[in-house]
Amino acid sequence: MQRPPAEVRYADELARLRETDRGERPPGWALSLQAARTFITGDPAAGISRKFVGDPSLIDRSLVTLATSRGLMLVGEPGTAKSLLSELLAAAVSGDSTLVIQGGAATTEDQIKYSWNYALLVAEGPTPRSLVSAPLLRGMAEGRVVRFEEITRCPLEVQDCLLSPLSDRVLAIPELPGDDGLVFARDGFTVIATANTRDRGVNEMSAALKRRFNFETVFPIPDLATELDLVQTQATELLLRSGVRVPPRRDVLEVLVTTFRELRDGVTERGDSMERLSAVMSTAEAVSVAHAVGLRGWFLRGEAGDAGDIVACLAGTAAKDNADDLARLRHYLQQQARARPGAQWQALHAARNLLPG
Repeated sequence: MQRPPAEVRYADELARLRETDRGERPPGWALSLQAARTFITGDPAAGISRKFVGDPSLIDRSLVTLATSRGLMLVGEPGTAKSLLSELLAAAVSGDSTLVIQGGAATTEDQIKYSWNYALLVAEGPTPRSLVSAPLLRGMAEGRVVRFEEITRCPLEVQDCLLSPLSDRVLAIPELPGDDGLVFARDGFTVIATANTRDRGVNEMSAALKRRFNFETVFPIPDLATELDLVQTQATELLLRSGVRVPPRRDVLEVLVTTFRELRDGVTERGDSMERLSAVMSTAEAVSVAHAVGLRGWFLRGEAGDAGDIVACLAGTAAKDNADDLARLRHYLQQQARARPGAQWQALHAARNLLPG
């Protein structure tokens, strides 16, 4: 698999935590809150890797929310690892992060709750055998965490199908008679939803649905050193899986991460103001560009890649469909990169002609 789920990638760590976990567990949980926190924030002494770079108190608040009857809503700018955090939380709480609803304009209630095997439906009528469970029904029946990605991309009436499961903890199936027509949530069931702040106004959540969630904001990584370490770690893993046998260069990644932070914040290291890009210049995008730089350097020249490769890989990230962003990026390479000392900054400036247009 190109990207196994968290419970597969970190199966050994989860097994060790379960064996040594002596804390009190909420009903239906695979781990205690302390062990779940350790799984996400890491413990080098116990051989548990750090998987999420962010405020530890955010993890504490999220876990406490999941132990209540309310859902957890993670909001923030694109690329701030909201989906990663929801996956890690689900793996820690349920041991399974794969009950996922991907929100979008075409998402329907059938994809969230349940649908039917129409061959059996015609032959037998509505029966439990002809019912096809979707993530919400499975999560309630099995007592597991359901992840709802990009919930605000869904139409309002589709979002509101969560109202009864989150408040009354019951899902009605009116086509089935008797007791089969009601599915009651088992201990361990809850919903983790994510939403991008840039999607506000697309399909704003109803007040009734908002009341059933606790909202937590996932902020960008505040300091350069932490973001640089994260980009280096993740890019190295991606490059190894892609067949690249040399690690990314630290000096190249420093130029890349600094460029992303300045274009994202609109402020240089020296404190000079500059125009921000409208494109998403997130840590996740920086990892993707670092991966592309390493691939370009290795498969085209047999080396790790340099800052000149950043320009060739950056255009598709920083100037997707906005000519003004391309102009801002060109100005940055001409003015800011040229003024910086160091061979890699000069290589970045020298490669400015690789930008399209």
